[in-house]
Amino acid sequence: MTSVETAARSYRVLLERLPVRRIILVILSLVIAYGVIAGTVATLQTGRFTAEDWVDLFVAGVARGSVYAIIALGYTLVYGILFIINFAHGEVFMSGTFTAFFVAHALADQGLLNTYPVPALILLFVVSALVSMSIAVILERVAYRPLRGAPRLVPLITAIGASLFLQYTFRGFYGAQAKAYPNIDILQGNVPVAGFTIQRAQILVVAGAIILWLALYLVIERTRIGRAMRAVGEDREIAALMGIDVDRTIVSTFAIGGALAGAAGILFVQLFNSVFFFMGFFPGIKAFTAAVLGGIGSITGAALGGLVLGILEAVGPILFLTGIGVPSPNQLQPVVSFGILVLVLIFRPGGILGAPEEKRA
Repeated sequence: MTSVETAARSYRVLLERLPVRRIILVILSLVIAYGVIAGTVATLQTGRFTAEDWVDLFVAGVARGSVYAIIALGYTLVYGILFIINFAHGEVFMSGTFTAFFVAHALADQGLLNTYPVPALILLFVVSALVSMSIAVILERVAYRPLRGAPRLVPLITAIGASLFLQYTFRGFYGAQAKAYPNIDILQGNVPVAGFTIQRAQILVVAGAIILWLALYLVIERTRIGRAMRAVGEDREIAALMGIDVDRTIVSTFAIGGALAGAAGILFVQLFNSVFFFMGFFPGIKAFTAAVLGGIGSITGAALGGLVLGILEAVGPILFLTGIGVPSPNQLQPVVSFGILVLVLIFRPGGILGAPEEKRA
């Protein structure tokens, strides 16, 4: 072998051993970090936003992220047991919220919504949760249970089909026009907190999300059905041998996730005040992003991912893009959401608190 051939062979071996993917990721990380830092510095130097503006954006992000977190819990519950992504979960969220609109409208027409606001609000939560729970259970029984032994791609395609079916079914039932939720007077206005003002509706949303998350955490950690859900998630066959009713556990999982989605819908309309048949698509996708960000399969990770996503979505476009001359940074909120999803899948597919994928297969 000549010296030229030896050198060429050594060069090929060097190229094969070179961590090309890692180098590309490092370069990409540096570019992203430089862009974020440069945009942030440029925005802060303009002085266009006061401390109160930043606090308002942050609180709005926390409130929005709280809704994403509760919806994301439904994704992570189903994935934790069946290892499938229920892309119809956004429509489960929509179904209860849209149905509860008619109850809210009837209460407002009778003057009961503002005369008895607390019982009326509880009724809306119950109606929305029950409808979403029923849709989720039917979805599991009709669409997912017959496909449990199928490859993962089959339930995924089925979920997309179920999502479209539910969207246009509710469009046929309730119409294609957006409808404004009646306002509840006690939730209007602001409350002074530490020298700043926070909307009452935002306080309700954050407090409601914390309560729902704590309730789910206690159910998962302290109840018999929670232990059964964790056992089925670890190994379905062994759980069945230990006497756990797997079908009942999976139905309970869908029911709990659906009820949470319905409750999240009532929190959602306190922030955005309208419903229509397509309203579940973007919150559903963003909640899925939150679940992936936090670590899909992790209850705490879903909540954390929702908060992080909500804050970045509310603050990020203005903080990163205003200083570099982007005219309407708020219009780029979806870019932030889906950009985060791409980056998480590239750099940490398991999410912040999730296990590596190979350990969950």
